[in-house]
Amino acid sequence: MQPELSTSHPPGLPNDVQVAVVGFGPAGALAANLLGQAGIHTLCVDRTSEVYDKPRAIALDHEILRVLDNLGVAEAVAPYIAPFDLSEHFGSQGELLRRIGMVGTPYPLGYTPTMVFTQPPLEAALRDHARHWSGVELRLGTQVTGLMQHESGVMLQLCDAAGGSGRVTADYVIACDGASSSLRGMVGATLDDLEFDEPWVVIDLKVDPDKLDTLPANSAHYCEPDRPSVYIVGPGNHRRWEIMLLDGEDPREMERPERVWHLLNRWIGPQDATLWRAASYRFHALVLRDWRRGRVFFAGDAAHQQPPILGQGMCQGMRDVTNIVWKLQAVLAGQADPSLLDTYGEERSPHVRELIEQIKGIGAVLCERDPEAARRRDARLLAESGGVPATITRQSVIPPLRAGLLSSSRRPGTGRLFPQPYAMAAGREGLLDAVFGTGWRMVIDTRAPGWRPEQLSALSDAAQDLGVTVLALSDGTVAVPPAVEAFRERDGVLAGWLAEQDAGAALIRPDHYVFGTADAAAACLALLAELRLALHAYAGSIPGRTTAAA
Repeated sequence: MQPELSTSHPPGLPNDVQVAVVGFGPAGALAANLLGQAGIHTLCVDRTSEVYDKPRAIALDHEILRVLDNLGVAEAVAPYIAPFDLSEHFGSQGELLRRIGMVGTPYPLGYTPTMVFTQPPLEAALRDHARHWSGVELRLGTQVTGLMQHESGVMLQLCDAAGGSGRVTADYVIACDGASSSLRGMVGATLDDLEFDEPWVVIDLKVDPDKLDTLPANSAHYCEPDRPSVYIVGPGNHRRWEIMLLDGEDPREMERPERVWHLLNRWIGPQDATLWRAASYRFHALVLRDWRRGRVFFAGDAAHQQPPILGQGMCQGMRDVTNIVWKLQAVLAGQADPSLLDTYGEERSPHVRELIEQIKGIGAVLCERDPEAARRRDARLLAESGGVPATITRQSVIPPLRAGLLSSSRRPGTGRLFPQPYAMAAGREGLLDAVFGTGWRMVIDTRAPGWRPEQLSALSDAAQDLGVTVLALSDGTVAVPPAVEAFRERDGVLAGWLAEQDAGAALIRPDHYVFGTADAAAACLALLAELRLALHAYAGSIPGRTTAAA
């Protein structure tokens, strides 16, 4: 047992830590890294001491990899990631209905848009990276047994595996303690049921290398009414099947090796692979009603659970902590009033609910159990694409932010992820975040007619006291003042995105979502003024940018 924590907290004294993160899975480990990078004194608590050695989540997208790259951990996790390219949907008679793929190159965020990964080593890499931040403390093998909020913080009662106990006080708590979150019960938080309840068994194999060619080359969804199933090509020799259980089948019985191999016999046998994991689940669609209870914020599976279609479960949890951490940083630095933290639930709840409804809709189509209805579905999907299987992208179903700290103009691009071009500046080149760092940024395309140096200077002056960095996409035609960072782009990613939004500039938040767009210098000034007014309740200031991760 580490030195016992304080058992009381006299009024007026600082709390033991600024943020306590409860749960050190993927979302909690990402939160710890983001808090550590921000210089926030953080305590991470998890009831387990080691990473769970079986795979659970399997899909990752470019939005999350961008955050990992900002932290300097992308290189460490790269060996455990592979592109998640085509997924083919086959109908009730085995015919190809459509393909789900990725957007093409040049990639909008600079990374492969969708990926598969193997969770245990990736999670271990995130944990290891969290340990190198000087302000992050870990108490593993420790669980939270009680919680009490007071005016200036939260007191957590802790108990370790040896029976030792203690208390810790924190300014705020981020609860990432999973689907069965104990902290939810401690604060009386309730989940809304979005009416999805299906039993499946998830099977992971390590396939013998010389047998990989006998399996389908692409991931697939077999839309067969007698038993819908999914096949996923993981990294290396990792292959996953998700197979629906039928009425009357006992979930625990279906995890037994002999039953697992019977389910897989159309694809592979026990002589060709090692059974890594078989776990039965009831897939649910659940979302917290209140994402914040006082000084406690919920994230990841503690805040929402969704069917695995599109593989967005872990990504959603990582979006959660990315959203809340930059706001906590602003509040703890005295740059914003604590009411800024209310925008966390305002933004994340509708985003999660909208994506879950889309996933449910896709699942209802793909998992149709009525044979006649399945045949009609197959005919309809093919007819909608002119008789030729269509290819759609996974990114097209990820919604933007629709509420919260966003421009009221709601111009095109507002609430969407900002692209990341390959940028070339004086003596530097690379992805935009690596060249210029992150934080609040206004990016302007000064190649458009009408831009003048004095306008850029005025924008820089207006942005400076808001902590906003002004970046100029430039071809040298307009002289860019020294206070503005000028760059060129290699592949036209940014220019194409701005053209799609009918915009010449965008104001981007620290989490890479667009606060708002503008079409000219006057509109850019108006956008900054709107941001200042929007944040008036938040002490009239915004956290400045962070430097790129080493």
